[in-house]
Amino acid sequence: MMCACGMQAGIKKINKMNTEILGSVLQVVALVVLAYPLGRYIAKVYKGERTWSDFMAPVEKWMYKLCRIDPTEEMNWKKFLVALLTINVFWFFWGMILLVCQGWLPLNPDGNPGQSPDLAFNTCISFMVNCNLQHYSGESGLTYFTQLFVIMLFQFITAATGMAALAAMFKAMAEKTTKTIGNFWVLLIKSCTRILLPLSLVAGFVLILEGTPMGFDGKMELTTLEGAQQTVSQGPTAAIVPIKQLGTNGGGYFGVNSSHPLENPTFLTNMVECWSILIIPMAMVFAFGFYVRRKKLAFTIFGVMLVAYLVGVGCAHYYEMSGNPRIDEMGIAQNIGAMEGKEIRIGAAGTALWSQTTTVTSNGSVNGMHDSVMPLTGMFTMLNMMINSWFGGVGVGFMNYYTFIIIAVFISGLMVGRTPEFLGKKVEAREMKIATIVALAHPFIILVGTAVASWVFANNPDIGWLNNPSFHGFSEMLYEYTSSAANNGSGFEGLGDNTYFWNFTCGLVLILGRYLPIVGQVAIAGLLASKRYIPESAGTLKTDTVTFAIMTFAVIFIVAALSFFPALTLGPIAEYFSL
Repeated sequence: MMCACGMQAGIKKINKMNTEILGSVLQVVALVVLAYPLGRYIAKVYKGERTWSDFMAPVEKWMYKLCRIDPTEEMNWKKFLVALLTINVFWFFWGMILLVCQGWLPLNPDGNPGQSPDLAFNTCISFMVNCNLQHYSGESGLTYFTQLFVIMLFQFITAATGMAALAAMFKAMAEKTTKTIGNFWVLLIKSCTRILLPLSLVAGFVLILEGTPMGFDGKMELTTLEGAQQTVSQGPTAAIVPIKQLGTNGGGYFGVNSSHPLENPTFLTNMVECWSILIIPMAMVFAFGFYVRRKKLAFTIFGVMLVAYLVGVGCAHYYEMSGNPRIDEMGIAQNIGAMEGKEIRIGAAGTALWSQTTTVTSNGSVNGMHDSVMPLTGMFTMLNMMINSWFGGVGVGFMNYYTFIIIAVFISGLMVGRTPEFLGKKVEAREMKIATIVALAHPFIILVGTAVASWVFANNPDIGWLNNPSFHGFSEMLYEYTSSAANNGSGFEGLGDNTYFWNFTCGLVLILGRYLPIVGQVAIAGLLASKRYIPESAGTLKTDTVTFAIMTFAVIFIVAALSFFPALTLGPIAEYFSL
């Protein structure tokens, strides 16, 4: 009898494990299938063609009139960047003032105080660069007012900023010869009204149906099963969570982000949120193909990104579902995987998929603690952010890949004795220099930041930063700067990061990691766009082939991945072999 019960329990666990893996497979399939039509729609929006969302045109015209914007004005790449940086500076000061003064502002039923200037600085910088490096706890560190008019507002604006920059690059690549790359303000507003807002409404409706709170009441007083009293925060959660995912920001409304049962209550909401993280970055690749009429090239780029993403997903599933060898040694069964730091309603597979999805993008949300995943799963999460080119954040992910295309075109052209060209434009020394600076700046700011932090900690061991010693402690510091530079925001949460040192150094890395690539990439696109168009000939290097795709992957791997392997060896790899 006992044997039969044990067998039934084992079968149930196996079925649960298989169901979780099937859920991961279905999510990936849904992403790939739906990204294609969404990409076509995005291309139509940016080209100004007729779409079902044209009913938003009167609202957009009203916004242009209110802000005194001429929607017909065309900008060169310098004027475009000035507009982009100006609006970001304005919203930074807006956020700083509101965060410091939030204790005196309305919609604060729980009486949360204002943030300190250094914490407000880090919070503003973090969300302005489309990151969510939260050195505060969501529900207690902010009020409903600042959640809506700082965090949610920034999540729309910063996502739309990246999308507008990429749309400008689309125009630059599509035109044979042009001095202008579009109107930043028009592209920014259309990204919000016609792409981000509709998708957010759909996702928000699903969350409300599944039990995510949407209101402005204060904390609930509850009685637990043990008879104890507990307070539970509420608020306009369902309004904020969709855009945090779709805009690849990831800032948690609650301190524990999407592992919170009110922010992510069911397996269905987990699937919807995970899908929301990657759908726009995937669609932007297809949008590029439709916009420049190079669908084969888009499929080639998408294929490289998808394969790299699936390698990480496969490895993460293997390590998390295999369980922890230390627990195996204790004779404890792990039939449903390594469950430390994970939610039972989501499971090890759901957390494994999320960990890779959120780190191949600039979305820092978590549905489990990355600090407690298996060492090599943690390595892949860091490696995704170190490479920072597999889909990436909305807009900026493809732009990072574009940087490596320029480098690959230049190197390939020299190797085979052909003129380095991309989409009919010569790639010369100036473009190559900018691309090289952008590509090398990423590992530079991560490794230098980690080295400085390690030196400070080694000389001040009582400083109290690390809750974990040795290899994992080093990984915590490496992860923090990697997450900052990639504008991701997730963390190995054993790190005590709400200090002057971490707030300011991470803030600096956040700025460099966001704006240096955008400025460089838009500059390259603008410089190439102004050059004379050269029709393709027998001597033109083909960029839509498998061979060139492999070449681009090799360049990314050598420049963006191998730079970090010595550091990874000291962190997660050493920790793996210590188990």
